[in-house]
Amino acid sequence: MNTQQAASAGTDAITLEIVKNALGSIADEMALVVLRTAYSPIVRDSMDFSTAVFDRAGRVIAQGLTLPIHLGAFPAAMDNVVSRFGTAGKPGDIYIMNDPYTSGGMHLPDVYLIQPVFYESHIEGYVATIVHHADIGGMAPGSMAIGATEIYQEGLRIPLMKLCDAGAVNDALVTLLETNSRMPVQLRGDLRAQVASCKAGERGLVQLLDKYGADGFGRLVEALHDYAERLTRQAISTMPNGEYRYEDFIDGLGDMPVPIAFRVKVTVADDTVSIDWTGTDAQVQGAINGPFATTQSVAYAAVRCAIGVDVPNCEGFSRPVQVYAESGSIVNPVEPAACAARGIIAYRMFDVLQGAFAQIVPDTIPALGEGGPSVVSISGRSSDGKGGGRGNWLITDGVLGSWGGGRTDGCEGIANPLGNLSNQPVELIEARLPLKITEYGFVTNSGGAGRHRGGLAMRRAYELRSDHALLGLRSDRRAHRPSGSHGGLSGSPSLNLLTRDGQSTLLPTMPSTVTALRKGDRFCHIAAGGAGHGDPLTRSPQAVREDVLDDRITEQLAREVYGVVLEGAGRGVDERRTAEMRGLLQTLSWQERVARQEALFLQSTGADATAIGKLL
Repeated sequence: MNTQQAASAGTDAITLEIVKNALGSIADEMALVVLRTAYSPIVRDSMDFSTAVFDRAGRVIAQGLTLPIHLGAFPAAMDNVVSRFGTAGKPGDIYIMNDPYTSGGMHLPDVYLIQPVFYESHIEGYVATIVHHADIGGMAPGSMAIGATEIYQEGLRIPLMKLCDAGAVNDALVTLLETNSRMPVQLRGDLRAQVASCKAGERGLVQLLDKYGADGFGRLVEALHDYAERLTRQAISTMPNGEYRYEDFIDGLGDMPVPIAFRVKVTVADDTVSIDWTGTDAQVQGAINGPFATTQSVAYAAVRCAIGVDVPNCEGFSRPVQVYAESGSIVNPVEPAACAARGIIAYRMFDVLQGAFAQIVPDTIPALGEGGPSVVSISGRSSDGKGGGRGNWLITDGVLGSWGGGRTDGCEGIANPLGNLSNQPVELIEARLPLKITEYGFVTNSGGAGRHRGGLAMRRAYELRSDHALLGLRSDRRAHRPSGSHGGLSGSPSLNLLTRDGQSTLLPTMPSTVTALRKGDRFCHIAAGGAGHGDPLTRSPQAVREDVLDDRITEQLAREVYGVVLEGAGRGVDERRTAEMRGLLQTLSWQERVARQEALFLQSTGADATAIGKLL
């Protein structure tokens, strides 16, 4: 290292901030490369991918503005890389893996590419991407079969191995992956996007090493880890010591679902937080088990939300946070438990942790949202060979999202805090696939009423224009709605409605098998609405009036749930009758007020409200 490098490698606050932002820019540039070069809609349009940068020990030092559900899972993968390959790598090597049980992955569609970065003949860091591939094989299109009972049914397991050896691509491995995928063109294209992203990250990291030298950069990285740890401990130390518990449920699997319990104990002790999932239900015979890497990732995301401090995205942040889950539980399953649809429990864990932290920092945590994005998978075959490979076509569409109310009303059409995803554009779906999107928008009278109401539920409807297709679903929050906070009402339930020949059928939240569709069938998914925050009877009558004028709620719901009575062509607030109505509603129980809200929500769905109400 020359004199200029030595002088610039100090660990003063300004230099540290410059390096932190530079590392973040590298990770974000990697994300942009994936976004602009990926082939599959689930990556390019839904943005189901993540990027990160690591130091020479394999510790995270920067993360792209991508998915929190991914980002806390990188350490488990990097532990395997460092222990397996150590310093034995060569310039141009790129490692690949997806397996949860041998290599630290989360589920098989999430394929990791990890590249060591060399400087002066030594590994001085790593760059990595996770991409959710459209199809990695298995018993169901999209590789997320809810009914899978073991991981061998879910697709091709890739243990940690080399995709590139000193720059030479392992063509035999790529051919194997393509042969097992229903969408080989998209798979190869997305792999290339990941490789290009890693190359961009390598260039950026080498530029920093050129500026500060290997030793100087190493000192800055250590200071960054320590800084992140210090900020986190300071934030935790402002929280009241104690044990805080919360529980919630997933509705369950199949046609006769049995609720699955998630129980957490969060312990704050001075400047540390421990998260203990003891008491959570055992792993299940279905694809919703969550490998421990996912459980760790959710914990780190929840702590970040709770502390409300801008902490550098490096591994030092996680030092004051301990996570424990019993082996064999649904949040720490043992091989060969199926886990392809594990996202649903990740979002439920996040909800449970939000419920616990709401007791610790009540002014920071909002009421619960929709419970994570629903996933609608529709697949088929086309005679013209379009759709991505071998005549197969496939959409894995996330429907998001609605937040709970908090300091303000809950927002709509935005991803859950745990998943920085995007809804796929209607125009692109219809241009690529034999589907017509007949509805896409908000549902009137949905969400939970409150001083600050929950976000409205999202509705998306698909009409099949080819002869045959298969429908797979991953949804929740029908029997166990998002919980309100501080007297707010719970969010509205999710619905899956299949309409054929004018008759609608309510499908389960998570059917264990795919549903056969035929031409003209229409499937409508209505996601859960966000929960309310605060007593609805304390909401400003003018805010209720504005919601009516915006068609967010009907006059009937304004009157029967909020107690606000409107009058005249201008729909002004009748203050006298409003006071009388609110006095009357105060005599009703919380359950009675929820029942009123739900009945009006069902009327707004356009479905057979009476029949669906009985099923609910």
